[in-house]
Amino acid sequence: MRNEPRTQRHTEHSGRPAGAVYADRGSSHFDILLAAMVTVVILSGIGAAKGVSFGTIPGTGFEILTDGGFFLFPLAYVLGDIVTELYGPRAARRAILTSFAVSILASLSYWVLIALPPFPDAYGLAKQEALELALGPVWIVVLAGLAGFLAGMSLNSLVVGRMKSRMGERGLVGRLITSSGLGELVDTIIFCTIASRAIGITSLEQWAQYTILGVLYKVLVQYAMIPVTSAVIRRLKRTDPSYQERLAAAA
Repeated sequence: MRNEPRTQRHTEHSGRPAGAVYADRGSSHFDILLAAMVTVVILSGIGAAKGVSFGTIPGTGFEILTDGGFFLFPLAYVLGDIVTELYGPRAARRAILTSFAVSILASLSYWVLIALPPFPDAYGLAKQEALELALGPVWIVVLAGLAGFLAGMSLNSLVVGRMKSRMGERGLVGRLITSSGLGELVDTIIFCTIASRAIGITSLEQWAQYTILGVLYKVLVQYAMIPVTSAVIRRLKRTDPSYQERLAAAA
C-alpha cells in the first residue's frame, strides 16, 4: 500500500473516480496562486470601501452603483477556480482560510494605524482625518467581504470538486460556468447586505441596484475569462510533474 500512487489509494477508500486527480501543493505554482489570491482579496477590501456611481441609465431610473473593488475582485474567483481544479478542494479551503486570516490582520493593522497619534501640525492632522475617512469603514467592508468570500468561494470550490469527482478531466468549462454563477451570487448578496451602509448606500432601492449590478458584472467577467482560465489550467496541468504523474497512475 505504501508504494501505491496517492490517487489510487484515495479512490479505493472514497469511491472517487480515478480521473479526479490533483497536483501536489508542494508544486511551485501553488504558492504563486495563493499569494495572488491573498493580494487580490486585501486590495479589493480597501477598494470596496469607496462607493462608485456611473450615473443613471437613461430612461430607466436604474442607477449604476458599485464599489472601488469591482474591477479586481472577480480575479479572486478565477484564481480560486484554478486552485480548486489543479490542487483540489482541500487546497482551495487552505487558500480561502489564508486569505481570511491575512485580511483580518490587515484590518487590525488599519485600526492600529488610525489609533496611533499623528503629528500635531495642520498637515499631520489633515492626514489623520483622511486616513480615518478612507480606512475607518474598511473593517466593515472587510467583514462583509470575508463573510461573502468564505460562503461564495466555499460553494464555488465544492461545486468544482464534486463535478470533477464525477467527470474527471472532462467538462472543465461546464465546471467553471456552474461554479462561477453560484459562488458569485451567494458572495455578492452577503457582501452587499453587510457593506452597503459603510460605502454610503442607504435605501432598499440602492441596495437592490448595487446587488443586481454586482452579480451580473462579476458573473459576466468570470464567464468572459473562462477561455483564459481554462487555458491557464490546462497549461499548469501539463507543466506540473506531480499532476502528470498522478494522471498517468490513474489511467
